[in-house]
Amino acid sequence: MNKIVECVPNYSVGSNTEIIAKIIAPFQNTPNVSLVNVESDDDYNRTVVTVLGEPEAVCYAMVLSCKQASLYIDMTKHKGEHLRMGATDVIPFIPIRNMSIEECVELSKKCAEMIYQETNIPIFLYSHSATREHCKALPNIRKGQFEGMFEKLKDPMWTPDYGTTVHPTAGVSAVGCRPLLVAFNVDLDTNDKNIALQIARAVRHSGGGYAYVQATVAYIDQKDIYQVTMNITDYTKTSVYRAFEAVRMEARRYHVEVIGSEFIGLVALDCLKDIAAYYLHLPSKEDVDLSLSDTVKVVCENFLVHGFSDQKVIEYHLKEELYVDR
Repeated sequence: MNKIVECVPNYSVGSNTEIIAKIIAPFQNTPNVSLVNVESDDDYNRTVVTVLGEPEAVCYAMVLSCKQASLYIDMTKHKGEHLRMGATDVIPFIPIRNMSIEECVELSKKCAEMIYQETNIPIFLYSHSATREHCKALPNIRKGQFEGMFEKLKDPMWTPDYGTTVHPTAGVSAVGCRPLLVAFNVDLDTNDKNIALQIARAVRHSGGGYAYVQATVAYIDQKDIYQVTMNITDYTKTSVYRAFEAVRMEARRYHVEVIGSEFIGLVALDCLKDIAAYYLHLPSKEDVDLSLSDTVKVVCENFLVHGFSDQKVIEYHLKEELYVDR
């Protein structure tokens, strides 16, 4: 059975469909690579792409895609709700099938070096691929954002793993092997930033909340509301339903209701079953005897999820015939 890696590059572009088309073209045109999800957001001014495929093929396509992003995204003109430091802001690789963490780390390092050679964009290695302890956490690297990178990289502590100076328009990128995480946003029926921040601080680990939960806020102009935007970096240690219910509980303190939520990118089926087990009053995810579609339905009903379907579950795409030569 073939090795399969997932790659989830985040690009600093949200509404320009022509640029997005150029960026994703390498994933559509490279054999043994499947482009399975593209999500763009105007408020965040960001596009998250999910790719599955044979490791070397995904690496090759990723380099081409990053090169396209460097040609068409100008970070000096970029504004958005999401923290960012580069045109291709972050490139995580996740081993999915028949691939070890060590192999995935080596793939990420190879890809990082190739991107630097092709684009002259400085690269930090992060998560499992990090060569320094302070670079393991992505927020540490991204602190200061694009505008602050020119000064930050003068500090020897923040010398990139590849390259030395900020690309004038494409900025800086982070590349690494990481575990599966869940990117998850919760809509609040308030446009009060301070309230949203208090809720986010109470939920995230650094504020005394759950371990493995990173949380901040974003204003959604189209809805005139704030979101608590979260990364659950290890959903097997802190279940996503716990983070969701913690947001709902803290919101009540301010007479604020949760009015919706969304997953960004693909989600593993066992994560969804863990959520479903809680709302079905079952002891564990192993007790959830539901089809993929029915599991998704339970999660959507209880999480008030919008824009989610079977196609956003990783296992839906793991069909061997997708990854043979074509």
